[in-house]
Amino acid sequence: MAPQPNVERYAIDPAMSRFTVKAVATGMLSAMGHNPTIAIRDFSGEAEFAPGTLDHAALRLRIDARSLEVTGNVSDRDRREMEQTMNQEVLEVARFPEIVFEAANASPNKAGDGHYLVSLLGNLSLHGVTRSQPVSAQIALQGDILRAHGEFSLRQTDYGIKPVSVAGGTLKLKDELKLSFDILARRVADRS
Repeated sequence: MAPQPNVERYAIDPAMSRFTVKAVATGMLSAMGHNPTIAIRDFSGEAEFAPGTLDHAALRLRIDARSLEVTGNVSDRDRREMEQTMNQEVLEVARFPEIVFEAANASPNKAGDGHYLVSLLGNLSLHGVTRSQPVSAQIALQGDILRAHGEFSLRQTDYGIKPVSVAGGTLKLKDELKLSFDILARRVADRS
């Protein structure tokens, strides 16, 4: 993303941010509580927009597909098996190592002093497929800090991913995934 004149840039601080994927199980064994939460550990990106507003906003987010980890109350054995399946069969990280979201179309609505409700329409590139993806976020600007949080859903089959089925089909994941984020970004000093 090339810097533009009269645009403020904010770089995502992944150490202070959280990005997760929630999968929902179905089938006979789903009652056993196998609804995995997956943490995205390695991501980076930046947002830019006109000073004092969110006009002319753009966002670029890169995720290392190999950094996704199953979290929660799961045995180490099950975690290893789920992560191996996710990496090799679902995401195919050797072929598709990166997930990218780019949005240059934002509709901000001021919700208070330094607070905005923003609708982004961007392109999500996942598993070798790029599709239009809407994302809504609540954004707070305070000094040199931008904080954004929200949720959105996507269907795995829209990206050529077949939902996982294990144990002879008695446990499978639904097509729809819920993604949630709480991202902190810091203003990047102007280098001109």
